[in-house]
Amino acid sequence: MKNFFILLCMLPAATIANAKTLFTGEDLSGVYNCTGDDSHEGKYTGTVTMELVPSQSLNNYAAYKFKLEVPNYGTYSGQAAAHGTNVAMHFALADQSTKDYGTDIANFKKNKAGKWSFSKYYYEPEFKGGNYGTEECTLR
Repeated sequence: MKNFFILLCMLPAATIANAKTLFTGEDLSGVYNCTGDDSHEGKYTGTVTMELVPSQSLNNYAAYKFKLEVPNYGTYSGQAAAHGTNVAMHFALADQSTKDYGTDIANFKKNKAGKWSFSKYYYEPEFKGGNYGTEECTLR
């Protein structure tokens, strides 16, 4: 009986300790218009779509589904992890034979119009012997 009472008293504490804290950060979800400069391909335009994954987001940390669409190149799917407005992204072109995949790092901020925008740098270790570039994107 004594052990049962101890377990009964510990149950609320264990439940509280395992309870997930809800996402409390800024939601950066949306569709962004982008211009970029790739070290191999040159200037380009594209569209980034980010969608918050609430079930995988915690406190000021956020998980996102990520998609970059670039006319004449294709769709790059991936994911992003954010801490506040600092965001790391991973992307890959659907056609994996090109080895066109990589990692981005971006900093989000609100522009003068009050819309989210971000600047990012990306690195592709295997695309055409190694590649990098930058992008500037603004929420539609």
